[in-house]
Amino acid sequence: MIWGMRLPVVRIGRIAGQYAKPRSSGTEKVEMDDGQGGKCIKEIPSFRGDNVNGLSPYDRKPCPQRLERAYFHSAATLCYLRSLLTSGFASLSHPRDWSLGHVRSQALRDEFEHISEGLSDALDFCRTVGANEAGGGFESGGGRGVLGEVDFYTSHEGLMLEYEEAMTRILPLPPNLRAPLDGPLSPTSGSAKLSASTDPNFAPYNTSAHFLWIGDRTRQLDGAHVEYFRGIRNPIGIKVGPSMQSDELVRLLDIVNPDREDGKVTLITRYGASKIEQFLPGHITSVQASGHPVIWICDPMHGNTLTSSTGHKTRHFSTIISEITSCIQIHSSHSPPSRLGGISLEFTGELNEEGYSVTECLGGSMELKESELSLRYQTFCDPRLNFEQSLDVAFLISNHFKRERSGRGRSEKGRDMLLRELSVQKQ
Repeated sequence: MIWGMRLPVVRIGRIAGQYAKPRSSGTEKVEMDDGQGGKCIKEIPSFRGDNVNGLSPYDRKPCPQRLERAYFHSAATLCYLRSLLTSGFASLSHPRDWSLGHVRSQALRDEFEHISEGLSDALDFCRTVGANEAGGGFESGGGRGVLGEVDFYTSHEGLMLEYEEAMTRILPLPPNLRAPLDGPLSPTSGSAKLSASTDPNFAPYNTSAHFLWIGDRTRQLDGAHVEYFRGIRNPIGIKVGPSMQSDELVRLLDIVNPDREDGKVTLITRYGASKIEQFLPGHITSVQASGHPVIWICDPMHGNTLTSSTGHKTRHFSTIISEITSCIQIHSSHSPPSRLGGISLEFTGELNEEGYSVTECLGGSMELKESELSLRYQTFCDPRLNFEQSLDVAFLISNHFKRERSGRGRSEKGRDMLLRELSVQKQ
């Protein structure tokens, strides 16, 4: 994507803390043992996430100790991420190593290989002129070069306020936001923590993640979640869907970002491919008129969920990329122009013991069919793109912006081969 867009990419993962699940209903009816060797329908508490209760119908009683376990697993995951990122796991040095064996269309594989070869040639040139030598190689204890290591940030929905409040600390502001001082900053610890109101150079930060967002179910203007989010200094996100009125969105921005601080608020739109053209233009117009600086991110996953004929909750790759391409077009053609700043995807690199990816979303270059969903369907919640399908998205976005830069992306003839091949819903 960096290669195609010629722009830096900020990597944010919904990881190391996403253990609470929003639910529309507090209870659900399921078939369970009746205690007499038979079955019966019982109404039980809904699954609220691993930090509240268990997925099994027999493990739905909330357990406070799960909060402690959630903290442990979050910290362990964060440490694991750090070890991966400093070991060369995210190195850009070897794009030729990317496996394209899953791509069934020969034309599509040729295009993917063309992109990979172009990136490889550029990296070879960088190595020749020594442009990637800063920091040294990993084998010599370096690895801080731009090609060797990346920054990675964590995020999750700030749903369980009891947990988020416990993870909130009064911390020093970044140097660029501090008022002039005559002396050094005072440390904060235990009961000696400073109040943010007593020292302008300290503020409340949520330490459970770098970036938190408000979900579609908890964005009430007078609600506790909005009150909490307006008080923390972290960058925050707001999910925006078809139920969000334009005036409500502006009032929400007034509450959480009254000073109109750049980079403070990210709007994560989740309409669905069939509704984005109806709702996104109005939201863009209202936000622009309000003067609020925001970052727009497209979530093409949550509005495009369906149930397959086999009974699996799934999504089709074609509708996912349809919402992405519609979102890009709506932003670029809006007057005055807007800009899409990011994409929010649910995907996993998880493999089974034989080394095969999950099979939860239909389509993509591997042309996954409904009959194949059950092969490796492993999600406990929403269906995810697998590694190969997520790579499809990256190639598609990269190629789109490359064509935009070359001036070929705005014509009807610019409907490139990648988009044609990946848009077909093959059964």
